[in-house]
Amino acid sequence: MAEGSKVGVGEELGKVRAAIAAQEGFRGLLPAEQIQTALDFLRAKEAHLLANALVLGDGASAQAAPGGTAVGVGKGGVGIGRDHYGDITVNPPPEGTSPGEEALERRYLSRLAFEVGAVSLSGIDPALTTNDPRERLRLEAVYTGLCTRTLNAVDREPSPGSDPARGLGEGRDALSALEMLDRSPRLVLLGDPGSGKSTFLNFVALCQAGERLGLAEANREVLTASLPGKDEPQPWQHAKLLPLRVILRDFAADAESATAEDLWQHIEREITKWSLGEWAPHLRRRLMEGGALVLFDGLDEVPQARDRRVRICGALLSFVATFSSCRFLVTSRTYAYQNQGWRLADFDEAVLAPFESAQVALFVSRWYAHLAALGRLDADDAQGRSALLVRAIQGSERLAGLAERPLLLTLMASLHAWRGGSLPERREALYAAAVQLLLDLWERQRYKRDEKGELRLEQPGLAAWLATDQDAVRKVLEDLAFDAHAAQPDLSGTADLDEGRLVKALLRLAKSEEVSQKVLIDYLSQRSGLLVARGEGVYTLPHRSFQEYLAACRLTRTSYPGEVAKLARTDPDRWREVLLLAAAKAAGGATSGVWALAERLCFREPDAPEATLEDAWGAHLAGQAVVESGALEDLDEAYEARLGLLRRWHERLIGEDRLAPRERALAGETLAALGDPRFDPERWMLPRGPLLGFVEVPAGAFRMGSDKSLKAQFFGDESPEHPVELRTFFISRWPVTVGQFRAFVAATGYEGVSERALGEASNRPIRWVSFEDALAYSRWLGEALRKEASGQEESGGEGFWGGLASGRLRVTLPSEAEWEKAARGEDGRTYPWGNDFNANRGNSVETGIGQPSAAGCFPGGASPYGAEELSGNVWEWTRSVWGSEFKYPYVAGDGREDLESPALRVLRGGAFVSAPGDVRCAVRYGYAPVVRGVIVGFRVVVSPFPL
Repeated sequence: MAEGSKVGVGEELGKVRAAIAAQEGFRGLLPAEQIQTALDFLRAKEAHLLANALVLGDGASAQAAPGGTAVGVGKGGVGIGRDHYGDITVNPPPEGTSPGEEALERRYLSRLAFEVGAVSLSGIDPALTTNDPRERLRLEAVYTGLCTRTLNAVDREPSPGSDPARGLGEGRDALSALEMLDRSPRLVLLGDPGSGKSTFLNFVALCQAGERLGLAEANREVLTASLPGKDEPQPWQHAKLLPLRVILRDFAADAESATAEDLWQHIEREITKWSLGEWAPHLRRRLMEGGALVLFDGLDEVPQARDRRVRICGALLSFVATFSSCRFLVTSRTYAYQNQGWRLADFDEAVLAPFESAQVALFVSRWYAHLAALGRLDADDAQGRSALLVRAIQGSERLAGLAERPLLLTLMASLHAWRGGSLPERREALYAAAVQLLLDLWERQRYKRDEKGELRLEQPGLAAWLATDQDAVRKVLEDLAFDAHAAQPDLSGTADLDEGRLVKALLRLAKSEEVSQKVLIDYLSQRSGLLVARGEGVYTLPHRSFQEYLAACRLTRTSYPGEVAKLARTDPDRWREVLLLAAAKAAGGATSGVWALAERLCFREPDAPEATLEDAWGAHLAGQAVVESGALEDLDEAYEARLGLLRRWHERLIGEDRLAPRERALAGETLAALGDPRFDPERWMLPRGPLLGFVEVPAGAFRMGSDKSLKAQFFGDESPEHPVELRTFFISRWPVTVGQFRAFVAATGYEGVSERALGEASNRPIRWVSFEDALAYSRWLGEALRKEASGQEESGGEGFWGGLASGRLRVTLPSEAEWEKAARGEDGRTYPWGNDFNANRGNSVETGIGQPSAAGCFPGGASPYGAEELSGNVWEWTRSVWGSEFKYPYVAGDGREDLESPALRVLRGGAFVSAPGDVRCAVRYGYAPVVRGVIVGFRVVVSPFPL
C-alpha cells in the first residue's frame, strides 16, 4: 500500500485483503511466526480494520478518510484505532481534527467489538492464553446458541390443525436466550457460574456492533443462526440497535455514590478511556431517543457491603426510567438474584438451560475448526480430534454432566486439544489440570529478537526468577485464595486480592537479591496466568471456580477434614463448592477421605432432640460430597452405617421445609443416588406402603371449575363453576415415578418410551410419556394389585382391597373431576393448600428449580386429602376428553370418558415451568394423546369407573 494513499472508513473487505497481501510480502524479511501472528490478527479482527485506516509495512503511513484516524506503523507493526496492544502501535488523530458523528460511532463500535470479541479466558492452551490480542480465540467463531428453561406459553384454545404440544412438548419448545431478549424489552438473564451469561451478552453486543459496521463475520444473520437441530433462525427484530455494555462491578468500584447520573458519568469515563470522549454527547442523545440496547453485566458481582448492591440496583432502575425507550439486558447468578430480595421491578426473567448434546457437539466442532483456521492444528487432525472428544463426552455420564456448563466445556476442549486427546473425567481433576496449565504460563521463558534477528532471553519463568519452585508459588496462591474467599463480603463473583499482600508473600519466597517489588509487580501485571489485574493494585482470579478450587486445595493441605466440615456446616452458601472440590480432591487417593469428611459433617440422627439446622446442612452437604466424589462406587461394608444415616437424613430433608425448595430438590436428587429406601420394590407396590400409598377421597359433592366474576386468574374453559357428585375413590399420593415406570418396563418389556425418560433419577416423576403409555402402566399396576388384593383379609369387604378383589374398583387414570376434587377438596380453594399462591408449596417457575423434583419435596402443598404435588412439577394426564363438545358443566356419561377416543385429553396441574396462574386446581389444557411431552407425566386412581 503506497504512502499517502487514502483508506476510506467502511470500505469493503477488499481493502482488508490488500492489507493481508501486504503482510504476505514480508515473507523472508521477518520471522515467519511474527508474520503468521499478524495475519491471524488481521483475519480475526476485521471489525477494527474496517472501521479505521490500516497500514502494514516498513515505516509506511496512511491518511484516513475525512474524520478518521491517521496511522503510522513501524517495521512489522500493525496499526489500528488510536490504542496499542503489545506490538500494535497506533497514532492519535492530528490536533484539531473533529471526527463526525458517524466516524465516532464507527470507532466506538469497532473498539466495543474488539473488547467483546475474544473468548473469555481463551481456554487454557498456553499457545492461546497470552496478552497478545492476535492470539485470542474469536467469539463469533466458537459461540454456540444458548437455550433457557422457559418454554413457549401454553395455548388456552388450540385452533384446528395447530400443534397442541406447543409449550409442553420436547426440548424444541424451549425458548433461546436470544428469543427471550427479542420478546422482552427489559430482561434479567440468570444462570449458574460458567453457564454462559456474559458470553451471550458479549455475543449480542458483538453482532449488534457488526451489523452497524457491515461486518461479514458478526451481524444479524450470525446472531440469529438456528440452534442445533433446528431449521428456523432465531427471531430478532432489532437489527440496528446501538449496543452499550456496562460491567456493573466496575461501576460499583468507580462511583462514589449510586445514582442514574453516576451511572452515566461512569459510562462517559469508560468511553473517554477509549479516546472517544467526543462521542459521549452523541451517545447520550441516542439513549434519550431510544434505539439502543444497554447491556448490564454481572449484577451479582456488585459487592453487598454497606447496601452497595441495593443502591446500584436503584441507580440501574433510575437509569432505565430515564432512557425508557431503550432495551435492557441484565445478567446475574441465579441463586444470588432470586434469594437476596433485590429483584428488578418490571424486568422479565429467564434462566439459562444447560447445554444439550447437540449444543456440545456443535461447540466442539466449532472449537476445533477455529484452531485449524488459526493454524494450530492440521484440518484433518482437528476434525478427528473433534469427533473423538464428542464421543468421549457422550460415552461418559460424568463428562456429559460437566459439558452441560459452557465454562467447563471450554476447559475440556482446551485440555483435550493441548493434551493430545486425553481428558480428566471429574470436575476437580479438570480444575487441577487447568490450574496447572495456567501456572505453567508463568514458567514460560520469554525471548526477544535482537537487532541481528537472534533470540535473546528477555524474561525467565516466575519460579526460576524467584529462585524457588512452582509448588511454593502455588501454596501462596492457595493461601491467598482461601483468605480472600473467607473474607469476601459477597457470596458470588471473585474476591479482590490485594497487590501488597501478594507481592509480600512472593518476595518472601525469593532467594535472589535481584528481585525487586517493582519488577515483580510488572511481571505479574504483564503475564497472563492465574491472576488477572483488576485495577491499580488489585488482582483477582479468572473465575470464582478457580478461587473455590484453590481454597479447597489449601484446606486439604492443612486441616482436612475438620476445618472444611466446620466451615460448611456454619456457612454453607459460602463453602459448599469448596467442600465439594475438597472432597473430590481427597477422593483422588481413597474414598476413605470422603467418608471421613461425611462423618464430620453428619453425626446425629435426624430425629435426635439436639439436631439443629447446622446438622441438616451437614447431612445435605455430606450427601452431595459422597455422590459427586464417586465414593459410592465399590462401597466398602465399613461405610454402610454412614450411608444409612445419610439416607435417613435425606428422607427427612425433603419432607420438611427447613431448606428452601431448590435445596430440597437437590436433596431429592442426592437421595436417588444414595438409594432412595422408599423405592424398595417390596414396599412401593403396596397401596398402603410409604411411596405409592393411595389416599382416600370420600364420596360427596364438590365445586368444580371457576366463577368468572370471582377469579382474577380465570380462563374461559374453566366456567361455569358447578357442583359435581363423585363416589369414593383412591388417588396416588404422588405422580408415578421413573423408578415405578422402570419396574413396569422391566416386567412387561414395554417399548416406545425413550431412554432419556427412564434414565432420570428414580424418584422423579416420569415424563416423556403419552396417554397410551400412562394407560398401559395403569393396566399393569391394576393386575398386580388385584393379585395382591386376593390375599388380603378384607378382600371380601367394601373397602380398597375388597373393591379391587371384586372388580368394583379399577386402576386407571383419573377423570378430570376426580383429579380436581382430590386437589381442592370440597371448598373450591384455588390451590391444594389454600387460596394464596406460595412458591414453597409446589414446584412452579417461581421456585427457580427449573426441572422436576423428587417425589415428596413439597409436603406443605398437600391437598385436603393428603395428595401431594398436584400443583406444579409435571402436568398430569387425565382420562377425560377435551374439546368444544365437552365443555362445562362436567357430565361423566356424555362420552368424555371414552378411553378409545383419539381426541385431545385433558392435562391438569401445571409443571415446573408454569406460572402461578397455571398451577391452580381449576386449570385445564387439551393435549394430543400420542405426544410424549417434556413436562407431562401422570398419576393413577383406584376408582369405581367402569372399564
